[in-house]
Amino acid sequence: MRRRILIPVAALAAVIAVAVGLYLFQPWRIFTSSTVVEDVPAVTTPAVTSPAPSAANATATAAPTAAAVPRELATGRLISHEHASSGTAKILELPDGSRILRFEGLDTSDGPDLRVWLTDAPVIEGTAGWYVFDDGAYLDLGALKANKGNQNYPIPAGAVLGDYSSVSIWCARFAVSFAAAELNS
Repeated sequence: MRRRILIPVAALAAVIAVAVGLYLFQPWRIFTSSTVVEDVPAVTTPAVTSPAPSAANATATAAPTAAAVPRELATGRLISHEHASSGTAKILELPDGSRILRFEGLDTSDGPDLRVWLTDAPVIEGTAGWYVFDDGAYLDLGALKANKGNQNYPIPAGAVLGDYSSVSIWCARFAVSFAAAELNS
């Protein structure tokens, strides 16, 4: 009688353990990959033309001029932490005054709940650097769009860039850095 109860209870516990493990670790992500290729946002300023003196041309038309070039404020090379990673991180100021964090040539592993953080933490190579980014100040710029490619992440207008010295691709699920870059002017 005891055996008839014990076997189904053990099987149910095993199924629950496997389900929780699959939810937490998402092992299929080892085999998945996605790529996003975004251009640097172009901002055009309209050229103002004055109306001709004739009455036939009652409204002025504005023709866009060429896009202005963004200004690079900081840059850094990604180093590998928990997973092999490469690419460049840049902070760009667009002609309209807005700022973005841009990854170029990003190549890292896919993982659960990956976030893009600007942080005040030092970038330390090796396992000692895997866990430092949530110890101080950080600014969450959102979910990582893909594990490969060129990507843009808007930086809020009120953010003080001087408060942040690095960027991390942070796995929020396991509180570990996949990759990081020290940002230099």
